[in-house]
Amino acid sequence: MYQRVFRWDIQVRDGKVAQIHPSTHITTEPPKLLLPSLCHPHIHIDKPFILTCNHPPSKTRTYPDYSDLIPETGSFDEALSNTSKAKMRYTQDDLYLRGCQLLAASYRQGVTSLRAFVELDHCTGDLPLTTAIRLKSDFSHLLDMQICAFAQDPLLPPSHGEENRPTMTSLLKDHASSIQVPGTTPYVEETREASLQNIEWAITTAIRLHLHLDFHIDYNLNLPTPSSQPLTFSVIKLLQKHDWLGLADRSKTIVLGHCTQLTVLRDSDFRQLAEVILQTRLPIYFVGLPTSDMFMMGRPSSATNATQSRPRGTLQVPSMIKDLGLSACLGVNNVGNPFTPFGSGDPLQMASWGVAIFNTGTAADAVTLYGCISWLARRAIGLEENARDDIVVEGRSLEGMLLIDNREVIELPGAVDGSKLKILARQRMSLKDVVWDPPETELRSVIR
Repeated sequence: MYQRVFRWDIQVRDGKVAQIHPSTHITTEPPKLLLPSLCHPHIHIDKPFILTCNHPPSKTRTYPDYSDLIPETGSFDEALSNTSKAKMRYTQDDLYLRGCQLLAASYRQGVTSLRAFVELDHCTGDLPLTTAIRLKSDFSHLLDMQICAFAQDPLLPPSHGEENRPTMTSLLKDHASSIQVPGTTPYVEETREASLQNIEWAITTAIRLHLHLDFHIDYNLNLPTPSSQPLTFSVIKLLQKHDWLGLADRSKTIVLGHCTQLTVLRDSDFRQLAEVILQTRLPIYFVGLPTSDMFMMGRPSSATNATQSRPRGTLQVPSMIKDLGLSACLGVNNVGNPFTPFGSGDPLQMASWGVAIFNTGTAADAVTLYGCISWLARRAIGLEENARDDIVVEGRSLEGMLLIDNREVIELPGAVDGSKLKILARQRMSLKDVVWDPPETELRSVIR
């Protein structure tokens, strides 16, 4: 069914579909492709382009220099350390400009919704949060932006936890109308007991404030032992202990990001985990973050004698959806910073890389990969409506949908006399064409 391509004539009146029917006339004009727009379910809005911003000199703006933070080892510990150094240099001008650059690029790529993480701790204070609130307001006509108040650093002593947790609590209260999600990183705590307390604090906070919940969790590739099971199992137990289904707002979701340790589970253990999640009916969604995960995970240790054998170290999201029945999607996470120095932040390019990362090369797989950066991503962060977002029917508004243009020809300089060499351009006619060969951003536009 995915191989058949139909061409439709759509008449639009006052921004809504007035009439739609199969096209019966022949035209030389290249067809356009109408698709659901894209979504960032997990992206850090305070950290983009730290390494690639190349701020211009300014007499009126205060832009810090981050050039000394270029990775030397690329390790996770180095990334944490360099990011901590960067946070001490943040200025309002810097945070706002880099945030604008990320949101502008995202919109041009076809993104209309996102969950934006901002780190809050004893060092940053409220500056990243107030800047994100300003960005949300300034881009509200283009983007549906959730703000996640995020604790990257410990919330328990001794590592400044006694300062970080009150900071989070205070800012969640003071900016309650602007924050949609609390997020934490349990694995940065110094003990497993502290990690469990971190999780409990986040769960009870989300329930009390009627918010979504988001964890960065199980970011390692350590083989589980009876005493060190992935924290994902503990999240499920603690959600049940605190009666999430009974007390939390029913529209709110629980997102688990990274979860790379789950990739080393035996099939039987992963299947058991999936069955438990499905049986509990908890609104749990997994977000794979392949560009960051593959950069950070699977590095050979000094003890290995097989340095050329490296695991991918990222959730196999399409398989989790197809084979285990779990809810999952894909996110960009970071771009141009110590955690992910490369990339443009384009979700569609990430989905295209997913063909190789996940060995998903069928046309049906392409639909799944696109869904992972579109309707499945929106569903994960609680934005998806009941109606299918990829169905165009009469009476529906097309506002917010992504339009893909096709060029008729490619023009190159000719050999003589200033003439031009014209070559018929390939046409993108379906989702597989877009996923396998993402169009340039100049060929994408969001309908307004």
